[in-house]
Amino acid sequence: MGRFEKLLQRATEAPGNLRFSDLCTLAEMAGFVFDRAAGSHKIYKHSAGGMMNFQDVNGKAKPYQVKQLLDYIRRNSGE
Repeated sequence: MGRFEKLLQRATEAPGNLRFSDLCTLAEMAGFVFDRAAGSHKIYKHSAGGMMNFQDVNGKAKPYQVKQLLDYIRRNSGE
């Protein structure tokens, strides 16, 4: 199992306990590119037209943002 699969599994099993840095890494592995930072927000864009906005809360990712990324990955991976 590769790093992408491990991060995907961790995010799926515990979206409320994912580190913010792991969320950003997962987004980049899924094809997103860091676009800009606006205050506490990091904005990522995908070449297929998707955009994600993530916030760091004491080193953790917000669970709803993890779920949004997982939904995007599922929709665009053909599952």
